[in-house]
Amino acid sequence: MTHNETAAGEIAVASDEPRPINEARLWCDKGWTARVIKNEDDEGWAVEMIKYGESEAALVGPWTMGRDKKNPKPLDSSAFNTLVKTASEFRQRQVQQRHAALHSSVTIHAAAQSIRITLDIVPDDDDPYAVLTAHDATDVPLAQVRVGPGFKLNKATANAWVDDGFRAPE
Repeated sequence: MTHNETAAGEIAVASDEPRPINEARLWCDKGWTARVIKNEDDEGWAVEMIKYGESEAALVGPWTMGRDKKNPKPLDSSAFNTLVKTASEFRQRQVQQRHAALHSSVTIHAAAQSIRITLDIVPDDDDPYAVLTAHDATDVPLAQVRVGPGFKLNKATANAWVDDGFRAPE
């Protein structure tokens, strides 16, 4: 965001966010763009929701035909607000699922203590890998090794790693 002072001494704030647009097939507001598009799969229409600053649609869904049965129903405030809520929730679930896919944890009991083992996958395009870490009951790291991104963390593999003296699994 940039600030510019006006002749009257007021501060004008310039935003990277576009001005709201409220058209029949295009709405931009609240950090989102809703665009009604021709549905490539059939004769109908679809609506795509794009978060400002992103190139891919976060959500694409069917859109209602208008009364003439050939043009789309125009976007309105109520529909846009519902689309923003739906797209935001969908995007949040995607982020949560991605996090869950990249980070896992199990707790085992070994060497007379509770040990939490975490697996954190680093999805690098050229060299993906994962980091396996053992933590004691107070969350102090006991050991850490680099493993392949396909390593499966479960109680059996965690116990085997601890039993093997925290040596890197093969």
